[in-house]
Amino acid sequence: MTPLEFEAAHGAAWGELESLLTKPPHELEPQRFLALYRASCEHLALAQARGFPDPVIERLSRLTATAHQIVYRQSDVGVARVIAALLVRFPARVRQDRRYVAVAALLLMGPALVFGVAVQAHPELLYSVVKPAVAATFEQMYGPSGQAIGRIRGAGSDWEMFGYYVENNIGIAFQCYVTGIACGIGSVLFLCFNGLLIGGVAGFVAARGYGGAFFPFIATHSAFELTAIVLSGAAGLRLGHAVLAPGRRARVTALQSAARETSLIVAGAAAMLVVAAALEAFWSSAPWVAPAAKYAFAAFCWILVTLFFVRPLHAD
Repeated sequence: MTPLEFEAAHGAAWGELESLLTKPPHELEPQRFLALYRASCEHLALAQARGFPDPVIERLSRLTATAHQIVYRQSDVGVARVIAALLVRFPARVRQDRRYVAVAALLLMGPALVFGVAVQAHPELLYSVVKPAVAATFEQMYGPSGQAIGRIRGAGSDWEMFGYYVENNIGIAFQCYVTGIACGIGSVLFLCFNGLLIGGVAGFVAARGYGGAFFPFIATHSAFELTAIVLSGAAGLRLGHAVLAPGRRARVTALQSAARETSLIVAGAAAMLVVAAALEAFWSSAPWVAPAAKYAFAAFCWILVTLFFVRPLHAD
């Protein structure tokens, strides 16, 4: 179907929705309005996928954005709107970009698994990723001499560690996202490097015999942290794809569109990293919590995160 045929087939529905948007919300017929809104969202996704001309995409973008404000309006700015965005639109956007998510997950976890096994067999391999002095701190953090699991001695209170984890993790996620503008190469490199680091540390600590402290420590918060890093990398890959293959749109227009659509994923990933930081500072590092309890709660968190993205709370 050509762009002209596409517009001719659906233009009447777009015009009807445009006319409804001029009416007060209380005068709208809900079922018809929602049907037109959902159809326009599908048309927008189809037009973007096929690289239709900018005027068609821009018209549909304005149309769906205005209709969205009416459908989800609680207040222009408020807690209810933020919650709706994070609980409904965020996972829906992730499902729409699931191919990028799958690639990002492979780029992070593939090197992590391979390098982790290699380092466990040959611990000195970790020195190819970090300096020996840095590797020694891992033994200090997870060894029997550690005062608090996963924390360098003298690092401060739980609240100070919470702030550190937020800053560090969001910094990593931001790198995985924003470097995607370089044709996706930056996102690929940061995902792979972080995968090597994650796997290398796990293999090194296990080889030193401290896995009993390390794995219960990372089990819970990793459900949110690793998922958020994967999502940030996926959003970066989406930017890179827009640069490499803009279709019939101008490269800048395609990049702007990808940035708008991935901004919700980045915001959701940041929220997940705050949750991960809280768990890491106040739960994962707590020596008074038995490893069995940490593993049980970790299983719950992984199931919760999986269901959050797989099972929609609302029709997409």
